[in-house]
Amino acid sequence: ASQNNIISTSTEIVSTSTIKTKTNSGVASKVKVYFSDAPIMQKIAYCESRNRQYSKDGSTLRGVVNSRDVGIFQVNERYHLGDSKKMGIDIHTVDGNLEYARHLYESQGTQPWSSSRPCWGNYEKLAIK
Repeated sequence: ASQNNIISTSTEIVSTSTIKTKTNSGVASKVKVYFSDAPIMQKIAYCESRNRQYSKDGSTLRGVVNSRDVGIFQVNERYHLGDSKKMGIDIHTVDGNLEYARHLYESQGTQPWSSSRPCWGNYEKLAIK
């Protein structure tokens, strides 16, 4: 019986920490560190989402123009959800959105974010590709 209580308590702790992590606290600094070698991606993250992964209610941030654009880098589910899942990446999390954005940047440069170029285009000299 005590083992069940431990499992139950553990489950409660996990779900509590999950709720707490669904805030945008520290996202901007995480983007800066993750893309320290590609400063253009820091600008793109700001332009796409203002460095936000989550909405105020804790759900994954979705695009205003296209609700299938998700997270920090507004990765489009229609085009990328299947591939990201095959790669074992969850674009609905901070780490997963960063990791998949890195994959896109390394394979396609800044092209996937061309729709927000008016916001970050002046910084293209920061791009490595």
